[in-house]
Amino acid sequence: MKVLSTIKEIRAYLEQKKAGGKTIGFVPTMGALHKGHLELMLRAKEENDLLVVSIFVNPVQFNNADDLKNYPRTLEEDTKKLESVNCDVLFIPDVEEMYPQVVTTQYNFGTLETVMEGRFRPGHFNGVAIVVKRLFDIVTPDRAYFGEKDFQQLAIIKKLVAMEKIPVEIIPCPIVRETDGLAMSSRNRLLSPEERKLAPFIYKTLQEAKRRRNHICANPLRQMIINIFEGNKNFKLEYFDIVNDKTLQPINGWNDKVGTVACVALWLGNIRLIDNIRII
Repeated sequence: MKVLSTIKEIRAYLEQKKAGGKTIGFVPTMGALHKGHLELMLRAKEENDLLVVSIFVNPVQFNNADDLKNYPRTLEEDTKKLESVNCDVLFIPDVEEMYPQVVTTQYNFGTLETVMEGRFRPGHFNGVAIVVKRLFDIVTPDRAYFGEKDFQQLAIIKKLVAMEKIPVEIIPCPIVRETDGLAMSSRNRLLSPEERKLAPFIYKTLQEAKRRRNHICANPLRQMIINIFEGNKNFKLEYFDIVNDKTLQPINGWNDKVGTVACVALWLGNIRLIDNIRII
């Protein structure tokens, strides 16, 4: 595995490979890798000649300084995991390399960014778009792989690619879960043992929403699930909504021709967790 830390190095290396006809599959990460990340990488490896992974904890997407400070950084452990999936190139730039000047770019994603995560994390998706655009410009991948756990982020990245006419194919990949249903996340390792035992409640409640779809209308179901989450005092609910999978706007009724996803964000202790489940 080739480990590179400067833009000049990785551009030169990948330009040479692309000139030789190699295709590039790219998985951008913030490290603290888990099986969900590795599944993205295995698929990228299978569908491309080269697997490129970046590890960069992006400061401009954090609207909470403590969240940035506490984000797990496990480069040595991550490197071993990357070797286990035969990663070809690891790109590990520092902040000065990625942002040599103050970043002032402002994107407008319309109503995609004003709901759910956008309501509670102002500026977050602008920061995500800035770093993803920067990484795409550096790596110039043929395909880039993102997990569906961050469903709204995936929608934003698809919109970014369309707006900026970036020549990359975005490949969504299914959520990878622990055996008890908890969606795999880098933040899971920050949960205490007791909190970790409580966490599967999130997915169980989402499954209940899916089961109830044929028996209750969308608005009453939304309120019922909100009541379930708010009734569990171990959690602090930020939002639960049932949305159109393209526009991310709340739905008011069922339509089998419209893809529908139930999304949730909540706090378990000091750790913020998100998850979703497809309803239709």
